Amino acid sequence: MAMILDGKAVAAQVKEDLAQRVRALRARGVTPGLGTVLVGDDPGSLKYVAGKHRDCQEVGIASIRRELPAEASQEELLDVITELNADPACTGYIVQLPLPEGIDQNAVIDAIDPAKDADGMHPYNLGELVLHTRGALTTPLPCTPNGVLTLLRHYGIDLDGRQVCVLGRGITIGRTIGLMLTRADVNATVTLCHTGTKDVAAHLREADVVIAAVGRAGFVRPEDVKPGAVLVDVGVSRLPDAEGRLRVHGDVDHGCYAAAGAYTPNPGGVGPMTRAMLLRNVVEMAERAVGVGSAE
Repeated sequence: MAMILDGKAVAAQVKEDLAQRVRALRARGVTPGLGTVLVGDDPGSLKYVAGKHRDCQEVGIASIRRELPAEASQEELLDVITELNADPACTGYIVQLPLPEGIDQNAVIDAIDPAKDADGMHPYNLGELVLHTRGALTTPLPCTPNGVLTLLRHYGIDLDGRQVCVLGRGITIGRTIGLMLTRADVNATVTLCHTGTKDVAAHLREADVVIAAVGRAGFVRPEDVKPGAVLVDVGVSRLPDAEGRLRVHGDVDHGCYAAAGAYTPNPGGVGPMTRAMLLRNVVEMAERAVGVGSAE
């Protein structure tokens, strides 16, 4: 039987720990605050942002919401970012992606104060991740990669010297997780596959661990999985069921589970961990501001 890597359960434990740390901060007169900036009314984005604020309530983090209409200009969005950069009540914040057409996403990310970058995706913070391959980091980490590694550690899955195949080169997970997997404390060997990779299946069959993030339902097939491999499913596709209702499907075909040594369900695997790591970033930013060490 393959081991199920239950992201919901582990995220709940992470949030319990964070709630204790938030109480300690409040005792010192500090209340961490997470800000979200939402442009437009994309249903997926609305749901995701609402979930983040429910998580904040669970652990005692203050919520700061900024919402702009879909027709808002880049200048209006940058004004909100400037406001949050200067707001002492906002410990960290995120700008929910994707942004409407006509807004330069890179310019928006560049405008975020790196010290308040709750997603860990500012160029400065990614640069710190590239430069410092050993020792503790004092900058926020990308949430999804950090969530994946936290989940694997929780279940005692050692990646030292193991072959990891990453599917997808998006900045949210594909490119950034390679930086974290090759840090000295993880020590994995990484193959990054993308649309230009020839014979992806051959790479999959050699992998001890597969991290799939291509957004193509069932892309990883049973015949391409090495027996005993660990399958981490980050992909999200929403497809209609027999009654026309949209259902979430991952990149890993469910038939792969029989051959796997462990796998993340989707939904319920990586998603809850991503949200938990966002909260962790905010709490750790608040702790650093008052000179409190991480509780990890």
